Amino acid sequence: MKLVPAFRPAFHLVTAVSALALAASGLVVAGTASAAPSAVPSTAAESWRVDGPRGSRLDGLLSLDGAGQVTLDVLDEGDAVVSATRLGLRGSDGDLTTGLTFAGRADRTVSDSYAMSTGKSRQRTYTHRESVFTFTAADGGRFRIAVRVSDDGVAYRYLLDGPGEHRVDDESGAWEPAADGPAWMQRSYAVNYEAEWSTTTAAAGNGSGSVGYPVLFGQGDRYVLVTEADLHGDYSGSHLTHEAGALRYDVDLFEGRPVTTTGDLSTPWRVAIVGDLPGVVGSTLVDDLATPAALDPAADWIRPGRSSWSWLTDGSSPRDEARQRDFVDLSARNGWEYVLLDEGWDASWVPRTVRYAHTRGVDVIVWFHSRDLRTQEQRDEWLPRLKSWGVSGIKVDFMDSDSQEIHQWYDDVARDTARYELMINFHGAALPTGLQRTWPHIMSYEAVRGMENGISPERSLIVPFTRNVLGSMDFTPVVFSRDNDRTSKAQQAAMAVAYESGWQHISDKPEGYDDEPNALPFLRNIPATWDEVRLLSGTPGKDAVLARRSGDRWFVGGMRAGSGDPLLLPLAGLTRGGKVQVDLLTDDGADGSATVHSTVRTTAGDTLRVPTATNGGFVAVVCAATGGRESCLDPVEARPDATIAVEPAEADVEPGSTVEVRAAFTVADRAVTRVRLTPDLPEGWTADRGTRTVARLGAGETAEVSWQVQVPADGATGTFEVPVDVAYRASGHEYVAASQATLWVTPPAPSGSPYVSDLDWTEQSNGYGPVERDRSNGEAAGGDGNPLRIAGVTYAKGVGMHATGSVTAWLGGTCTAFTAQVGIDDEVLDKPGDTGVGSVRFAVYGDGEPLAETPVLSNDDGAVALDVDVTGVRRLRLVADEGSDGKNFDHADWADARVECGQG
Repeated sequence: MKLVPAFRPAFHLVTAVSALALAASGLVVAGTASAAPSAVPSTAAESWRVDGPRGSRLDGLLSLDGAGQVTLDVLDEGDAVVSATRLGLRGSDGDLTTGLTFAGRADRTVSDSYAMSTGKSRQRTYTHRESVFTFTAADGGRFRIAVRVSDDGVAYRYLLDGPGEHRVDDESGAWEPAADGPAWMQRSYAVNYEAEWSTTTAAAGNGSGSVGYPVLFGQGDRYVLVTEADLHGDYSGSHLTHEAGALRYDVDLFEGRPVTTTGDLSTPWRVAIVGDLPGVVGSTLVDDLATPAALDPAADWIRPGRSSWSWLTDGSSPRDEARQRDFVDLSARNGWEYVLLDEGWDASWVPRTVRYAHTRGVDVIVWFHSRDLRTQEQRDEWLPRLKSWGVSGIKVDFMDSDSQEIHQWYDDVARDTARYELMINFHGAALPTGLQRTWPHIMSYEAVRGMENGISPERSLIVPFTRNVLGSMDFTPVVFSRDNDRTSKAQQAAMAVAYESGWQHISDKPEGYDDEPNALPFLRNIPATWDEVRLLSGTPGKDAVLARRSGDRWFVGGMRAGSGDPLLLPLAGLTRGGKVQVDLLTDDGADGSATVHSTVRTTAGDTLRVPTATNGGFVAVVCAATGGRESCLDPVEARPDATIAVEPAEADVEPGSTVEVRAAFTVADRAVTRVRLTPDLPEGWTADRGTRTVARLGAGETAEVSWQVQVPADGATGTFEVPVDVAYRASGHEYVAASQATLWVTPPAPSGSPYVSDLDWTEQSNGYGPVERDRSNGEAAGGDGNPLRIAGVTYAKGVGMHATGSVTAWLGGTCTAFTAQVGIDDEVLDKPGDTGVGSVRFAVYGDGEPLAETPVLSNDDGAVALDVDVTGVRRLRLVADEGSDGKNFDHADWADARVECGQG
């Protein structure tokens, strides 16, 4: 893997040296420079045309009026469709918005071919015509405006040159469509871009207020999609503001905050994608304008794919190791590449789940709150640990900002995850602006009001024409078990085609898919990477028929909001040859409560009429009808039915002892060869032998091997896993399997009257953030709690949890009593604006057996004393379970928690 820093080149006049350097980097640049300095501002309007590439309908026209203000008109076959008016900046370089004088122009052609790991197509080629205009202000300030014209749009950015700090206090530009017309936009600007979408007009907008990108304006049969591109940490995100009744949409920086950078500054591109609807939907302009790739998109660790995800329809399941295996199995039997472990996973069992998933041919993604990865120290701790567990990537949530600081963080976390070869998906995120080209291991962004917020039929049919144009969109579709009054099951399946995402999270529970067997062959075949996209028909907010090609097959997603005539599926141009095979997944009846799988064999010039339910849809897979082909759907290749058991599954071992680790490996359904079983020992541990090899196992036969493993006498105590990795060959392919023994290396048994917070814990889990020693739970970070306080009484020692949470402490059989004061910490009553009250049931277990339990306690109950007999108990487990009203405010304190013990 080759890493280079993410950079934002300021475009200078092209010299022979710089042109050669750009050519060597993959860009083809040709240009000329001209200068026409003026001593004083002109009193007459001046204009300069920027022609589009050969064959393009688009041109740009930059004008300087008598007041020295700059406007950029976007022309489609000579007609202005949108204008960027009053261009300029204010800040440390002066007022660069008015009284400007033209000082020079440099022209060039920029062409590039590049590869993507995600998006509408994996191979891209573009040609842009670029002109860079230099202007001076009355106070001597100087800046440049770069204008690019392509086949699919026009963009501009500002360039500030020179060493030292440049501060931008304000951008003054605005977008103005040429005439009023239909418009599609979010109802407000939200920093996570999860506001609701609606159909309106350019003049009405969403009333008066802020508007998030992108905004789609209709101009007859032409459309303009306004957004930004190539945003990095030397700038903040921006948005639009609008006054009801006006056509002007001003560009505003995030929260009006100044942005600063040291050295040359290139602002993000302000982008207008222009064309008919198929042209807008198929545009790659945002990626074309982005900084080129910092690593190879074809690296073997960068793997788009489909993933099961349990949180949406089984909210408590991410805390349940056994239930997560159900979702691993769901992915395995459908040929999906991933499973996502969302909020609630525990470090004690993630490595085991990863090994189980790998045995089933599934890779693992884990969820993170961004607060746990905000600092370099946090990333340096977590990312190598995840890599050592075998995790393939992370989903990072709750950035919830568009500030310059958060975009600096995006740059940093992209760089650091690439270093450890971990892919990433951004949730609670800013809008994609081309960073997936720069860092091709970014698989997707949320930045949409998706399935987590339920279904709006109108929104479902707006986002293919708006948000998803800009980059991958993790809408988390294909949910059969909810929202059935607002979306049919065939439409849910169609979303997996209509919505592009490098990681497509297919988000129902296993039982939801088992109830819809007709859909499963389609969901097993729909890929996550594409070679081509075509919008066959559509009206934003109403209907869409969108086709994506993968290899020699076209996948078509048809969707409708409301009811109407059958959707049309034109087959012309989708295959070569005269005969076409089509597999169709359609609505069964008017209510869309089930699906029907049918096949059609017809001619390539035919157009199919597909009836749909209300808020319905369809999926079609189209291929050439050749030979005896009866379906365009490929069967999922069955993975070997392999099992591996490692004993002891769990055991307590003493330092310096020897433990026998036994492994039994079986493949039930076929013979396998070259079986290699290898123990993966913790550092400092040794075994009497290494890899054990079996030349051949028949179907159902078992390889049983063992190792004598020596535990270091002077090593660390605590939990250690001893995995046994199996590599084998079956049906011409290499496979892996793994399981593990979990060994607790016992510390000395406690003596005297120690506090639980001072003991070694064999395991811990928590409902939010880590379990805290001698502090309340606080928030998500470790050590951020307050002194333990119940009903106004402060305690110096104890354990702070958040339900559902637990710790297990080692007693070694030497203790007789456990005592504590338990209750809800007062900190939940201290937060401004919070009126909630916690509710927790406290429970005590000894070696897995229940010893004591309180009723559900609230803040009103104060502290409750516990005095529990723990005679002979080796493992003491303390559990805080949430009450019946959810986990909010459930900050559970085990104050003054201690044990009475002998001398060991």
